[in-house]
Amino acid sequence: MAELKTVARPYAKAVFEVAREQGHIAEWSNMLNTLAVVTMEPKLKKALGNTAFSAEEKASALADVCAEVTTEQGKAFLLTLAVNNRLTLIPAISELFSQFKLNFEKAVNVKFTTAFELTAEQAQTLAASLSKKLDRTVNLTSETDASLIGGVVIRTGDLIIDGSVRGKLAKLSEAINS
Repeated sequence: MAELKTVARPYAKAVFEVAREQGHIAEWSNMLNTLAVVTMEPKLKKALGNTAFSAEEKASALADVCAEVTTEQGKAFLLTLAVNNRLTLIPAISELFSQFKLNFEKAVNVKFTTAFELTAEQAQTLAASLSKKLDRTVNLTSETDASLIGGVVIRTGDLIIDGSVRGKLAKLSEAINS
């Protein structure tokens, strides 16, 4: 997985820079997200890997499938990817583009898991606290997991804050066993 991202990063960075300079970040983000979903479709994925089709045919077919969101620059980008045999990188490019977009907007996606459903006020307080700590706008998504027993687990990128009872019990158990 890391290898795909390494190869996809220059493409994502180049597309992001073009989108930023032209003020079309949201448009490119939407287009890349749509293309990523479409290229994950098994039949289309197989067709894109078929050597019987030329690069131009593959790029054109993909642009036609996503005609509602694909711009002229998007079509040129797809052709570049097809010529370099990189159409399979579109999901990774989309993911990296989203990360560049969040950094540009000084925002962060945060997923928090609690043992019990939080009230809107508690979620708002948590978002405000995280926003202050991370110095970014926080986009919260939540889920519940009764196995946590209590507390919260917060995930954003590589940062994980485990304030759950289950996590504390696991640390205590580890300390006792060592």
